[in-house]
Amino acid sequence: MQGKKEFLDKEVTRFKLSERVPPHNLYRRLAELVDWSFLYEKTRSLYSRTGQPSLDPVVFFKLVLVGRLENLVSDRRLVEHCALRLDILWFLGYEVDEELPWHSTVSRTRQLFPAAVFERLFDHVFAQCVARGLVAGERQAVDSAPVKANASLETVLEKQPPGPRGPVLATDAPAGPAPAGSVVTAPAHQLRNLAAHQARLVAHSSVPGARHEKARLLSNKTHYSPTDPDARISIKPGKARALNYLCSLAVDTATGVISHVQADLADSRDSLHPQQLLVGLQQQLQAHELRLRELLADAGYANGTNYALLEGQKVTAWIPVFGQYKAEIEGFTYRAQTDDYLCAAGKVLPFRKYDTRADGNWLKIYWATCSDCQQCPLKPTCVPGAKRKQLTRNIYDAAYRRAWQRQQSRRGQRMRRVRQSTVEPVFGSLIHHYGLRRMNVRGHAGAHKTMLLTAVAYNLKKLLKYRPQQQLSLAVALPSPLLAANRRSWRRHRRPEAPTRTIQKRLFRK
Repeated sequence: MQGKKEFLDKEVTRFKLSERVPPHNLYRRLAELVDWSFLYEKTRSLYSRTGQPSLDPVVFFKLVLVGRLENLVSDRRLVEHCALRLDILWFLGYEVDEELPWHSTVSRTRQLFPAAVFERLFDHVFAQCVARGLVAGERQAVDSAPVKANASLETVLEKQPPGPRGPVLATDAPAGPAPAGSVVTAPAHQLRNLAAHQARLVAHSSVPGARHEKARLLSNKTHYSPTDPDARISIKPGKARALNYLCSLAVDTATGVISHVQADLADSRDSLHPQQLLVGLQQQLQAHELRLRELLADAGYANGTNYALLEGQKVTAWIPVFGQYKAEIEGFTYRAQTDDYLCAAGKVLPFRKYDTRADGNWLKIYWATCSDCQQCPLKPTCVPGAKRKQLTRNIYDAAYRRAWQRQQSRRGQRMRRVRQSTVEPVFGSLIHHYGLRRMNVRGHAGAHKTMLLTAVAYNLKKLLKYRPQQQLSLAVALPSPLLAANRRSWRRHRRPEAPTRTIQKRLFRK
């Protein structure tokens, strides 16, 4: 007989929400795993003692964590999604007929709470990961990735030159302070180089529309975003220019738990961030009596300052040296005792002075005397267009050389694979499954909060999925007389016709 389901949409008088959420549900297990009561004490000073009750701080943090776990970026979509899920309603502590908070309330509450509260939640979850044995702490892998800001390149404006903004008439309203980042701060020679580069692109480009105003080259030195002044114009190989933030994090190589995360400006190099990242990472590990011994990173973090900093803290830096570095100069031999170079003709190039690059890196300059080079038979091939030979080396050349030697070893090649298999999958998960593909907030502080929440959600998933390995049972060695007696007894009572007895005999002999 064919069945036909009828839906009456009747009102149910007996309904208990907790009975509809099974024990193996993600949010039921999450509610039993984390004690959220510490958030009340942490946020108590942010509220007044009078007025209307605000949104529960625990409910707020649970709500935004649900957005990370469900890969939802928009607060409006988050509230709509939670209203349709019974397990999420139970996790938040709301009844079926109870209205969820407005999306604007969630946004205002996020702005109210400082980043310290989000960091406290991250520390609380990380402490549980340490207690469960998910964090070893000795080896950490660091990396960074751009995250799209909540602003568009179509809205960028040109920065104004420094100085007075022009005469103010008596009938005009008083001019307020200039917006943050709207004044040119780059040196004049950098602006001239940008203008010359733009002129070359226009002159040598055959693409239609290359001379259009919107086809100009946008740079952080000449343009800013009034929507989000903290966002920076950056580009990644294979992708178009965009307003981004930079997410920098450290991952423990034991089980892939995120141990530190921070938001950086996207127009700065990766090599400038390890100082701040290392301070936060060291504080996090020392709070749990863990010590950092090895740091893994890609070539973008190669910097003499970073090598010296890590060596000063007795941390082994597995950071590949940048491709332009050469450990040995062909035709010249370095002598560490006298700090000089010896050329192929036997002439000495002693150390002369220190110098700095445009990026602030210190250099050591070596050169020979003019008389030695003028009388040298190798001058036409060594230095044909100059009076003397000059060598420029980094002030941290010894640290560079040690890092290069580690890079060439077999252990260095293995560490490179460990870094790739540890931190890069974490970034892939955060971007594609935890809502870090773009920001739904504005400002550097808001980006830092969002990245902290994403890391908390990732660590919570790791904590829920972790299953400790079962210990293997130990074999007890029997005394020799007892072992011989057991063997004779087994031989008397054995049964050759049974195949299982034959198998046991082989195993016993082994």
